[in-house]
Amino acid sequence: MPMSSTGGRGRRGRQGQLNYWPGFVDALSTLLLAIVFLISVFMVGQFFLSRELSSRDTVLDRLNRQISELTDLLSLERSSRRSVQDNLNALQTTLQAAEADRARLQALVDSGGAAQERANELNTALDAQRQTATRAMSQVEILNQQIAAMRQQLAALEEALAASETRDKESQARIADLGSRLNIALAQRVQELARYRSDFFGRLRQILGNRQDVRIVGDRFVFQSEVLFPAGQAVLRPEASGEIDRIASALIEVEKEVPPDIPWVVRVDGHTDARPIATSQFPSNWALSSARAIAVVQALIARGVQPRHLVAAGFGEFQPLDPGTSEEAYARNRRIELKLTER
Repeated sequence: MPMSSTGGRGRRGRQGQLNYWPGFVDALSTLLLAIVFLISVFMVGQFFLSRELSSRDTVLDRLNRQISELTDLLSLERSSRRSVQDNLNALQTTLQAAEADRARLQALVDSGGAAQERANELNTALDAQRQTATRAMSQVEILNQQIAAMRQQLAALEEALAASETRDKESQARIADLGSRLNIALAQRVQELARYRSDFFGRLRQILGNRQDVRIVGDRFVFQSEVLFPAGQAVLRPEASGEIDRIASALIEVEKEVPPDIPWVVRVDGHTDARPIATSQFPSNWALSSARAIAVVQALIARGVQPRHLVAAGFGEFQPLDPGTSEEAYARNRRIELKLTER
């Protein structure tokens, strides 16, 4: 491709030696973006997984409490049932004894009226005991029905618990699948953005050539402020119009080629030297660097670049390239940087 041949020429320094640093920085920045995105995806997956597990634990706790309550009720009902059964057995024993007494007294009916009266009393007591026994048997039946209903509820709770565990496993599988698909999509987007960044880098190299006042620092193009602005001002020089035109043309071509679903921007960074400025228009170096970055962005927008693909940032004197205090160091630090990056 033309880009690669031009890029190869552009990586030769002033002495004709090869400079591999821009390509290395491209690869390193792409790897860093991929790692950051993977960490973000992992954190999102952990968040959804923790929320799903917390919901499952809440449901399990509620089911375990219900099972414990039903178990206690079942034990109580069983105890009551045993008590009623004991009473029923005692009543049956008394009933049998009363039946024996009745049989003996029946033989004595013909011997006198007192015996007949005693037999009648025994019959009345026997009927009362039969009624009591019948009520006790009814209570036993009711207890049996309640125990059966509790067993059904316990079975339903166990089924709900098993279904919850199944849903939990399915959710974990879906989360793992989602993470895998997101990783694949991320890798594809990172590769595409890296390719378009490389294209943009190569086109700017073609446009700017080997100018002494434009440098490449890592993955950024660095313009000395004096190339674009008069000293202490944020109004573009008339002679800077040609450079802005060529940069805008390259950005417009990139906009046409990059798919709309890839979030990218060109960040325009303004920097000053360490000497403070305090005027009515620019009360600080922050204000001057931001105003210059905005001026470049507005000039690119006026030439047809989409505003959503541009970012203006001012760094003042706090990101120097040269920590020295000489005029040469100050000149290096007064600059405008262009960088294609992810939004």
